[in-house]
Amino acid sequence: MVVNSVHWFRKGLRLHDNPALQEALNGADTVRCVYILDPWFAGSANVGVNRWRFLLESLEDLDTSLRKLNSRLFVVRGQPTDVFPRLFKEWNITRLTFEYDSEPYGKERDAAIIKMVQEYSVETAVRNTHTLYSPDRIIEMNNHSPPLTFKRFQAIVNRLELPRKPLPTITQEQMARCQTQISENHDERYGVPSLKELGFKTQGDRSHVWKGGETEALERLNKHLDRKAWVANFERPRITAQSLFASPTGLSPYLRFGCLSCRVFYYSLRELFMKLWRRSSPPLSLFGQLLWREFFYTAGTNNPNFDRMEGNPICVQIPWDHNPEALAKWAEGQTGFPWIDAIMTQLKQEGWIHHLARHAVACFLTRGDLWISWESGMKVFEELLLDADWSVNAGSWMWLSCSAFFQQFFHCYCPVGFGRRTDPSGDYIRRYIPKLKDYPNRYIYEPWNAPESVQKAANCIVGVDYPKPMINHAESSRLNIERMKQVYQQLSVPIHHDVRFITALSLMEEIGNYSILSPTKRPF
Repeated sequence: MVVNSVHWFRKGLRLHDNPALQEALNGADTVRCVYILDPWFAGSANVGVNRWRFLLESLEDLDTSLRKLNSRLFVVRGQPTDVFPRLFKEWNITRLTFEYDSEPYGKERDAAIIKMVQEYSVETAVRNTHTLYSPDRIIEMNNHSPPLTFKRFQAIVNRLELPRKPLPTITQEQMARCQTQISENHDERYGVPSLKELGFKTQGDRSHVWKGGETEALERLNKHLDRKAWVANFERPRITAQSLFASPTGLSPYLRFGCLSCRVFYYSLRELFMKLWRRSSPPLSLFGQLLWREFFYTAGTNNPNFDRMEGNPICVQIPWDHNPEALAKWAEGQTGFPWIDAIMTQLKQEGWIHHLARHAVACFLTRGDLWISWESGMKVFEELLLDADWSVNAGSWMWLSCSAFFQQFFHCYCPVGFGRRTDPSGDYIRRYIPKLKDYPNRYIYEPWNAPESVQKAANCIVGVDYPKPMINHAESSRLNIERMKQVYQQLSVPIHHDVRFITALSLMEEIGNYSILSPTKRPF
């Protein structure tokens, strides 16, 4: 029997550790690697140009790697339910493979696809590699409900066997056993589109900070592992001003798009630790950044309302204010607090901010100062963040706003003091808010307190060249703590939480935090 395979790339944009792709190649006569791009999303979805650029670069890199194996990537425009029936007939497909998606939208989409392909007598093979563990298995071990504290989650993971070891990358020999039929007009029919083709204006807008693709991901992983000191000493990296800038070892966008396998990351850390310490087994806390990712994936897998307040059984129903004007100032980096505005400016320009910066702006928007719903901030992150991720970031926003997982609402980030402790010289602010570059260190975090003579000398008058603070932090934070106290006093049931806040901060430092994507119809 002739076996004609299609491997459907969604996340998992890589050739290393890709069991579903390996299954497509197994015994196949022909194989085609497909990415389905819905052009509708480019014009209407809340996804910014930086993330689109990262995706397209990742697809270009994937196509380049496949070329070296005498194959190509087929980028097909449309929606899966429309595209596959046409491809099955045109290519006489008998097998479809893809990576398992544990998120509610993905499970619903894939169930519909599996049902549809049965009508065409096409077999399907689905493999899970986007997470270390099966969320369903963890839920089963927790009396069929997701663990809602990190401590409980860790206890279950401790009882599980180690994650499966990653598979090697696809080889020339494997590809040689099955053909990829490539037409002369392949680039015209199935090539990776440009940003311009998708309707984006990109002149002078290119960011060189984050380059998409598996090749870049593996290079960054090697640099990441070269930082042996923190692994050898089992110490978390010290947060400095330099930490706020994008690092050549940052990995979060690559894990989000699957350019880097989480299993490769896990076992690279594990093997390095064992080599340096000559111990048989590293502690779970070494993998904290990956385990928090797993924790939120598990918490959200069976909850389609995980990213919203309404209908979300784990979310505290807090009566947030509706203030579009204040939300816009926060999103545009016009709050009048240089620390907050620098963070939001970096986010808009580069598509990434350090996890502590994410904590600062999330707290400022929600329970710290503006008392605006975490859902609103989540949508801004959805548009701007390269590593926007539905489960992890919905969970992170609930956590940081004290809407779930964490009740220590009396801990607030000061929009002046927090940044000053991290970067006393204000270099970060000078980089992203050049209007303030000539302010002395003493006033750069609170320019409104600078004498008029200092403001004139810096060529930046507060209220004219740079906005006045939009709110009195001391007053608003005190008021909001009282509001949160009232909300929790009125609760009739206990809220799931994890009080080990400081531990959580340290464990998430290596790859950063994440953000979210819309729940209904998600492009990538």
